[in-house]
Amino acid sequence: MAEINEIDRIVESLSPNEIKILPFLKEHNLIKITEKSGLDNTSTLRALEFLSNKKIVELKTKQEKMIELGINGILYTKHNLPERRLANLVCEKNSISLKEAQRQSGLNENEFKAAIGVLKKKALINVLNENLVIAGSKEEITSKTLEERFLETLPKKLEDLKPEERYAFNNLKSRKEIIELNDKKTIEIGLTKLGERLISHDFSSLKGMIEPVTPSIIQSGSWKGKKFRRYDLKSQVPRIFGGKRHFVNQATDYAKKIWLEMGFKEMTGNLTVSGFWNFDTLFSPQDHPSREMQDTFFIKNKTAKLPDKTLVEEVKKAHEGKIKGSKGWQYEWKEDDAKKVLLRTHTTCLSAQTLKKIADNKEFPAKYFALGKVFRNETVDWSHAFDFNMTEGIVIDENANFRQLLGYLTEFFKKMGYEKIRIKPTYYPFTEPSLEIDIYHPVHKKWLELGGAGMFRPEVTIPFFGKHIPVLAWGPGFDRIIMEFYEIKDLREMYANDLNKSREMRIWNR
Repeated sequence: MAEINEIDRIVESLSPNEIKILPFLKEHNLIKITEKSGLDNTSTLRALEFLSNKKIVELKTKQEKMIELGINGILYTKHNLPERRLANLVCEKNSISLKEAQRQSGLNENEFKAAIGVLKKKALINVLNENLVIAGSKEEITSKTLEERFLETLPKKLEDLKPEERYAFNNLKSRKEIIELNDKKTIEIGLTKLGERLISHDFSSLKGMIEPVTPSIIQSGSWKGKKFRRYDLKSQVPRIFGGKRHFVNQATDYAKKIWLEMGFKEMTGNLTVSGFWNFDTLFSPQDHPSREMQDTFFIKNKTAKLPDKTLVEEVKKAHEGKIKGSKGWQYEWKEDDAKKVLLRTHTTCLSAQTLKKIADNKEFPAKYFALGKVFRNETVDWSHAFDFNMTEGIVIDENANFRQLLGYLTEFFKKMGYEKIRIKPTYYPFTEPSLEIDIYHPVHKKWLELGGAGMFRPEVTIPFFGKHIPVLAWGPGFDRIIMEFYEIKDLREMYANDLNKSREMRIWNR
């Protein structure tokens, strides 16, 4: 009696898909079980896994090397191998020039050369005075080769090859996309004693059994007096990965939320800008190495329209040392260099464009941030990329000071999860004083530069405002900021499109 109860318990725990495939388990073949049950391949596999957990079937996975037709192999089985087409042509003509043979065979240059090589190796043709001539008998030439016969047998297991087939395989595997060697998993399905008893079981008693528990069933009370399917909470089930944003985008959203909570407005702009906004308004000299092709991606044969002449003239004065209290860069500023179009090298160009709007609207004080892609012609390694994210910020206030800048930076990095950052003096053309922000990388065991910050020089602010107004500014590399949280040792891993790794990434939540 106990045994019967145990069978009943198992029967009541079977899902609809498990019941569907049970009558066909004697096939011991995944494809046939799938076809006869009417399920898709994934549903059948899952049902088999559940049956295996219940000791109804035994599953064994076998990995085999399978030889299959490649793209060219499929084409050649329909239209013959290049050497067959050439052999047939030479056999028909007895002798034909190389040029005419290629034209009439319809082979491209690579196929033509390969075909000649194969036929010469088999001693079926010779090349004499730029002509192809028969070397063997016509019967030999017209007979199917080992390679042709081999292709007709594919797909085939590598381990099943006979000596002559292995010879043909070795001849074909070095040729472009004629054959492919692929790993193929096969599942062997065996019935246990329990499974043998269940495949003939009468499941009619399960009709009316409640499968899913829904709100309507609970509210209506239709569940009363009925049986629920038993659920095995111990069984291993396939992991389900819900859709989610890429982890870099999650971190980006989090950082934007921090800036907004700190009272900043977001500034946005195009990925392509003029040299005027990217360099000149920021007092970067026109002969600076960063403005050369080895550092910056310029858009070929494109020039930009500059803003109003007043601002252009004021920026020119700053560069040439014609504003009060500045020597400038001691050169003649060229408008043509400012018109060059490039992929922005930093988001600080957005700060410059925003300063223009603030000056026009007389919006004081003001706080803005940006977070977006920038591009530099860098040598790619674990800490450098040619495109990466930066987070930018400016505070415009006549009472702003350097201590406030340190406070903003410390607070942002604290909210991003970094209790300790290293701030040290440095040099930038457009800020004074200037500082560098570093964090310690625990894997590479070195301090990693995140980016710079400082207070805009008068040469930056005077062209916009007509006088110097303190502007706090910063622009650290954002991708480097989030490396530690995601335990990424190499920046290139961020955009490798590894689906399995992306699924395992934690949601950003410091």
